[in-house]
Amino acid sequence: MGCCRSSLRAVTHPHPEKPPGAGAGAAPARRPSFSASAHQAAPAPAASASSSESEAGFAEFSLAELRAATGGFAAENIVSESGDKAPNFVYRGRLQQHGQGPRRAIAVKKFGKMAWPDPKQFAEEARGVGRLRHRRLANLIGYCCDGDERLLVAEFMPNDTLAKHVFHWENQTIEWAMRLRVAYHIAEALDYCSNEGRPLYHDLNAYRVLFDENGDPRLSCFGLMKNSRDGKSYSTNLAYTPPEYLRTGRVTPESVIFSFGTVLLDLLSGKRIPPSHALDMMRGNNIQMLMDSHLEGNYSTEEATALVDLASQCLQYEARDRPNTKKLVTILEPLQTKLEVPSYEMLGIPKHEEEVPPPPPPAPQPPQHPLSPMAEACSRMDLTAIQQILVSTHYRDDEGSNELSFQEWTQQMRDMLDARKRGDLAFRDKDFKTAIECYTQFVDVGTMVSPTVYARRSLCHLMCDQPDAALRDAMQAQCVYPDWPTAFYMQAVALSKLDMQSDAKDMLSEASQLEEKKQKNSR
Repeated sequence: MGCCRSSLRAVTHPHPEKPPGAGAGAAPARRPSFSASAHQAAPAPAASASSSESEAGFAEFSLAELRAATGGFAAENIVSESGDKAPNFVYRGRLQQHGQGPRRAIAVKKFGKMAWPDPKQFAEEARGVGRLRHRRLANLIGYCCDGDERLLVAEFMPNDTLAKHVFHWENQTIEWAMRLRVAYHIAEALDYCSNEGRPLYHDLNAYRVLFDENGDPRLSCFGLMKNSRDGKSYSTNLAYTPPEYLRTGRVTPESVIFSFGTVLLDLLSGKRIPPSHALDMMRGNNIQMLMDSHLEGNYSTEEATALVDLASQCLQYEARDRPNTKKLVTILEPLQTKLEVPSYEMLGIPKHEEEVPPPPPPAPQPPQHPLSPMAEACSRMDLTAIQQILVSTHYRDDEGSNELSFQEWTQQMRDMLDARKRGDLAFRDKDFKTAIECYTQFVDVGTMVSPTVYARRSLCHLMCDQPDAALRDAMQAQCVYPDWPTAFYMQAVALSKLDMQSDAKDMLSEASQLEEKKQKNSR
C-alpha cells in the first residue's frame, strides 16, 4: 500500500577523492540477537517506490530502502565524489522489487548536510527533473527527503564515463565514429531538456556523460540540479568555466553551450585542453595539433573540420554568438556514420546480457505438528487472515497487564482509551494508516502498555510495506509480554518480509512451541 515510510538515519563514509559526476525499542529478553539496528542492512522491500514507478516512472523512496539498496551507503559502493565545502557522493545500489524480476540497478546521489536546507524546494526540483524522460538521459527515477537527508535516485549506467573512455582508457581508445555519436546524443539530450523547459545544466563535462548497458552515451540527470547550497555550478578548473559565469555567478542556457564546447574539445583531442588554448590552435588552422594522436589519423578530415568549427562556435566569449541546442543537433546529425554498428562494439565492451532473476526465497516452513490458525496464517504470509485473528481475539491477552488506580482515570486516560478505540475501529475496517495514527497516540501517552496494540500496529506496518517498523513493534510486544506467541509470530512475518528467511523460520518455530506450551498449561 505504501502509506507509511521509515525515517532511519544514514552514515556517510569517508572515501578518497574521485572525479565528480559519475554514474525503537530495546531488544527482547528472550532473543537478544534481534534489535532495532540488527536488521537495518537487510534488503528492505521497495513496493511503495516500485508501484509508483510503474505508474509515473518516478517515486519518493524511504531512507531505509536506499540504505538497504546501497549496503548501508558502504564506502565500496561509492562511484564518484565531488564538492569541497559540501561533498556529494554517488553510490551504486540495487533496489528490491518484490520478486518481479532482477533487482534494479540504481545510482544514488547523497548530498552533504549543508545542501538543500529547504526540503520543499528540494522535492519540487527533484519532481521537476523527474518528469523528464528521454533515451539520451540517465533518467531520475526518485528522491528521498528524510530529516536532513537529501538524496536523488537515477538509472545506473554500468559502463563508466566519457572521461574514463577518453582520458583513462586501458584496452582501446574511442574510435572516431563513436566520438561523433557521443556528441550527437548529448546534443539531443540538451535539446530535449531545453524544449521541456529545463535548459540549465550545471557543470557539463566528460564525467557527466555516462554509458549504459548497451554502450550508448547518456547525459547524467544529476547536472540538472544544483550541486549544493553554496550555489556553485562548476566544480572544474576555472579555465573551463564559461566567462559570463565568472562575471555573474549565474548559469544561463548559453553557459551550457560553452560547456558542451569543452566536451567537444575532449572528444577531438583526447585530453583536457583549456578552451583559450584550443581556440588559439583553431585560429591558426592547426587542427592536426588539436586531434587525438591515439586515433592514428583514422578519421575524416572533413568531419573533424566540422566538429572543430562547431566547438569554436560554442566557445565564443560572447554568449549571444554561440549556437542553440537545435543548431547543435542540426550540425551533428549529418556527421553520424556506422549507424548499424552497436555502441558496445565500438567501445570494445561485452554485449549486455539480461540478468536472470534469482528464485524467490522460500516461505518460512512451519513445524511438523498440527498448526494453530495463527501459525498457519503466518506460515502462508496471509496478512488478511492474521488481521482477522487479531480482531477476533480482541484484548484478552492483555488481561492483568495494567492495573490503574482511581486517580489515574483522568481525562487524559479517557482520551487515550478513546484513541485506542478509534484505532480498533480503523483496524477492523482495514484503514491501516488511520489505525497507526490512533495506536501511536495511545502508545505515546505511556500510561498503559498493551502488547495487543503493538501487535496490531505491527500488522498495520506490514500492510503499509514497512517491515522494519513492523519488526520493532513486534519486539516491543515481546518486551511487554515475553512469552506471548503472537509477538513471536509477528516477528517471524516481519523477518520474512525483510528477506531474513532463516531467522523467520526459527522465530516461527519458537512461536509455535510457545503456543503449544501455553495450550498445555491451560488444560
